[in-house]
Amino acid sequence: MNNSIDNINKEKNFMSAVIYMHNSQERIDEFLRAVIGVLKANFEHSEVICVNDFSDDDSTDIVKRVAGEMGGISVTVLNMSYFHGVEAAMNAGVDLAIGDFVLEFDSTSLDFEAQEIMVVYKKALEGYDIVSASPDKKQRTSSGLFYAVFNRYTDFSYKIYSERFRVLSRRVINRVSAMSRTVPYRKAAYANCGLKTANIKYVPVRLLKIDEDRRERKYRRRLAVDSMILFTELGYRFSITMTFVMMLIAVAVAVYSAVVYFVSTPVAGWTTTIFFMAFAFFGLFGILTIIIKYLQILVDLVYKRKKYSFESIEKI
Repeated sequence: MNNSIDNINKEKNFMSAVIYMHNSQERIDEFLRAVIGVLKANFEHSEVICVNDFSDDDSTDIVKRVAGEMGGISVTVLNMSYFHGVEAAMNAGVDLAIGDFVLEFDSTSLDFEAQEIMVVYKKALEGYDIVSASPDKKQRTSSGLFYAVFNRYTDFSYKIYSERFRVLSRRVINRVSAMSRTVPYRKAAYANCGLKTANIKYVPVRLLKIDEDRRERKYRRRLAVDSMILFTELGYRFSITMTFVMMLIAVAVAVYSAVVYFVSTPVAGWTTTIFFMAFAFFGLFGILTIIIKYLQILVDLVYKRKKYSFESIEKI
């Protein structure tokens, strides 16, 4: 009887939780228990998918042990064939998820109260398709610089931040999948999909040292560079600026060469050579600008393609 009453009070939406793991044996026990505890207490139907990104420690054994001890919920371990990095691995986990809503945990760093998961979910029920949770603290210098530059040189209606986790509706997952089969940077794809987004700040309950091995650090640096190229106009604007600078230099050198030619006796061929080099550099940067613009158009077609985008539909 009590179980029936409890189920009546639980959420009817099916919730999937996708957790990224790479050598997470020091943190996965506590983290998984917290997530499973919240799901069992608040959702009638839920599942947990742990994406094992080619760990070489005991992460998967710990997941199996915790799942057996807690019970009452479906826990799946998705083992990647080799190290993919968080983006591709999480894409695989989300593809496997069947929930009406999907929780994405990009790491097993637990610096928030477990009930923050429900705060984010409740916000999603207010009509937001993407709700993220971010620690209310100063970001690392490298992260702060990346997000500042990224947000400055994109035309997304929503800004992106350093996030611990997020909840996605099934609608945003379907839309992003329709936009592109390959999603190199999920946060940018979510911000670009046109659906309503919200970000919730929480006060960290502990200070965490993010443990990343050399492979993860290298991957994240490469991801940052790739994201800047794919999703921002930084490269195009830099090329335009350099073309303008070279144009001014070319004009100045041309004027200088003309003055030297008329008021002095330059070495034979010097003036012609300087004229040629000045305008050649100007032409080179002009051509590079055109090439970069074409590449940006191709990127837009492949990664940002959508015929139209709407945020919501209201029937009166």
